Amino acid sequence: MCYERDPEFVLGRFRAGEFDYLEAASEVVETEFFRFLGTEGYLAALAQSYPSPRRKQEVPTWFFLASNLSMRLHGSHSFHAYPYVVRCGGMLNAFGPELGHKATHPESGDVTLSCAGFNRKNHYDRQTPCDPDFLRKFAKDTDPEQLETWFNRDAAQVLHQQGTFDPEGIFIGDASYVFVPDNPDYERSARLLFDEHDHPIEAARLAELSPQAAARCRWRRCYKLVSLLHTDRERRFFLRVAARLLPGNAHECPVFYPLVDGFVAALGPGVMRRLLLDRGFLDGARIADLKQRHGIDVLIPLRQDMALYQDALGLMTLPEVVFRPYQPAARARLDPLRLPGAPAAVRQREQRRQQTLAARAAASPAPPPVRSEVAGIAGFTWPRCPLPLSVIVNREVDAAGQEQLWMLLDTRPLETEDDPARRRDEYAIRTAIEEGHRQLKCFWDLADFTSRRFSLVLNQVLFVLLAYNLLQVYLRGQQRGALMRRTRPRVRHQLLPSDSVILIYCENRFATLAPLAYTELVLTLAEEAGRKILEKTRRLRRELARELPHPRPP
Repeated sequence: MCYERDPEFVLGRFRAGEFDYLEAASEVVETEFFRFLGTEGYLAALAQSYPSPRRKQEVPTWFFLASNLSMRLHGSHSFHAYPYVVRCGGMLNAFGPELGHKATHPESGDVTLSCAGFNRKNHYDRQTPCDPDFLRKFAKDTDPEQLETWFNRDAAQVLHQQGTFDPEGIFIGDASYVFVPDNPDYERSARLLFDEHDHPIEAARLAELSPQAAARCRWRRCYKLVSLLHTDRERRFFLRVAARLLPGNAHECPVFYPLVDGFVAALGPGVMRRLLLDRGFLDGARIADLKQRHGIDVLIPLRQDMALYQDALGLMTLPEVVFRPYQPAARARLDPLRLPGAPAAVRQREQRRQQTLAARAAASPAPPPVRSEVAGIAGFTWPRCPLPLSVIVNREVDAAGQEQLWMLLDTRPLETEDDPARRRDEYAIRTAIEEGHRQLKCFWDLADFTSRRFSLVLNQVLFVLLAYNLLQVYLRGQQRGALMRRTRPRVRHQLLPSDSVILIYCENRFATLAPLAYTELVLTLAEEAGRKILEKTRRLRRELARELPHPRPP
């Protein structure tokens, strides 16, 4: 049940004295977000393929998905908080008054919701469209493997059908640890030893560390999230289109490449063209398979203990290998001195601030310059990867002349002398995902689990990723791309407080009016229409007074 915005139709009927329901509401971005999901068909398409654990569908699957997404947007992961999310959020405004509307509790006088619900099994009047325990049990009983398949295949297909993917086809493979409390009841979790930078180390290596470094190591319980991300060259968005949640001690390589195969099988060839990986995914046979079967070019760093790395070191002395200075590709930045519409006083103040910062920088000693150089070497072979390969050699030279080398392996051939620098710029996209991980873990509360059952842990992780994806798609559609780099609380501060409006419903359509515009409309109605509106309003008031005959005790 989804209402369509049609102000011309609704206001025309209202001027003739016809309407179904009327209420005051706070228009928030969540309302517009769910209207967008309904209008564009996201909810219906996702619900159609969701692996429901119920044979008898008493509550529509689309409503379970909408409620789950609403909780993730609010950062409330406990299903017991669902009633507060429903009352405080704007989800129900998108689905019309028949699903839920405001009513006054006859005993306490509190304003609450009156919901028809989806069945007649409650002894008390419904104050939420469905019971929070239904949502919890529905999520708990969903098979984890089927849920991952649904997210990795069906949800990705829905995004593809809506034209979400960038035609350049840049994807990133990643493995990240998701830490939980040290409780063995967390199903399928593992306990590992981590250093001060949260990198896993072997317990036998503690003796090799200094006493200070060893004291900063600690045992932590965790999962490992292996994910496939999609972005564009300007890094305007990061969509996590496939994921697997594993025990923390599982290796990501055997899991990731089947994840890519499944993605290509679901969406077809040509969607993924470029894959950026880190060293943990080095597998020559798999890299060759991606190139030969799917046409996917892989860019990945080399380890220093590899024969390819040593071969590139030997070839660096050849005259054909020319190192060229490297400068990172410039990204468009907002010039505070040219802010659109900024008053002259604001620009002058900003100009003085920039001059002060420049003076401080000139007075302080400059750090020693670091020179970056890059060179490309083609024609490599690797027995594990029977393809012509290229190596991008990156050299950093400090003021003392000390050199630091690191290399990238590429299955795409070098064509021009500028290719090595472009490949290094391209690989810099992969390191930019760290900010996205920080947002998910810190501001989307990805690891703030309220249950230790694996099916509920996985449900929270995947629906946080899905809400993150759909919100980015919505913001792109609303031309609010600048907000996609913001944290979730910052987005809510910018978008959620919107306006107080009067909602008028008529025949599954609605219109929104500002209070003053609604007052003007009522005062200018024809006499016959005004009489009909008055009669309908009085009848609704009588019905609302008897809305909760069996409320729960306050």
